Amino acid sequence: MNIREICKDAERIGISGHIRPDGDCAGSCLGLSLYLKKLFPEKEVKVFLEKPADIFSCIKGFSEIVVLEEGMPKVEPFDVYFALDARKDRLGAAEKFFEEAETTVNIDHHVSNAEGCGTYNYVYPEASSTCELVYELVEEEMLDADIAAALYIGIVHDTGVFRYSCTSPKTMQAAAKLIGTGIDFPKLIEETFYEKTYVQNQIMGRALLESMLIMDGRCIVSYIDKKTMDFYQVTSKDFEGIVSQIKLTKGTDCAVFMYEIRTLEYKVSLRSTDKVNVAKVAEMFGGGGHVRAAGCTMNGTFHDVINNLTVHIEEQLEGAGA
Repeated sequence: MNIREICKDAERIGISGHIRPDGDCAGSCLGLSLYLKKLFPEKEVKVFLEKPADIFSCIKGFSEIVVLEEGMPKVEPFDVYFALDARKDRLGAAEKFFEEAETTVNIDHHVSNAEGCGTYNYVYPEASSTCELVYELVEEEMLDADIAAALYIGIVHDTGVFRYSCTSPKTMQAAAKLIGTGIDFPKLIEETFYEKTYVQNQIMGRALLESMLIMDGRCIVSYIDKKTMDFYQVTSKDFEGIVSQIKLTKGTDCAVFMYEIRTLEYKVSLRSTDKVNVAKVAEMFGGGGHVRAAGCTMNGTFHDVINNLTVHIEEQLEGAGA
């Protein structure tokens, strides 16, 4: 795929990623935006996202994100529109911008979007992150420290600082090139991945304290209800890293963390070892993601949701001889 060629005749270019943007989503959208603005300084380039967590404010262009919200003024159709780190039905309010654009481009690494949804598609589920894919599309001579910082943050977050199985030799080679631009990579990792506020540590502690082992210890589950969220005055952005932390429990092959969006409705995050394909589980309930990291939204009581999930988790564990 040649981004320069696709965008050369466009006057207005839009970029969006999935709802509840994480590091890979924010990093890929802002990294691509910085690249396009450098490539075509005369063109209009806009990023539309739900507001990312403030930890990503270190990325250049963060303050220029057009935050998606109800009652937004009408936006004229774009000549080219990019959907990053998601299929189009995960773009939230920006889905209509994508559908109205003359030309669409989908760059993603989610296995649940293997076919792509754009006029042009650059979708490789084996990639560590969408930021790794954007890096592959950036012309080497155009790469600078600002673009590199955005893409490095996304790679770091989707690989768990290069710990997850999605990390490949290509991932490490890309990271080395990005570091080579002179970015302060230890600071980026510390401030966006490891550092937590006091209340974020409190709510993680609460989730760990109230977690439960099920299925003979092969699966660990935890949840936070709306009442607890209100007590600690936290939002979904404060739950980053909880599901990965509980997954570190020795002997577990699958971790489930969920929080209450509204009465009897939960946002569910899943993490696993090689014995469970959680993307397949999430797809059963209208969600998706990666083989080892996925999510969905489910209705019912906490016990209803866990019972429905574990049927499919247990089926895979039994198949793997667990």
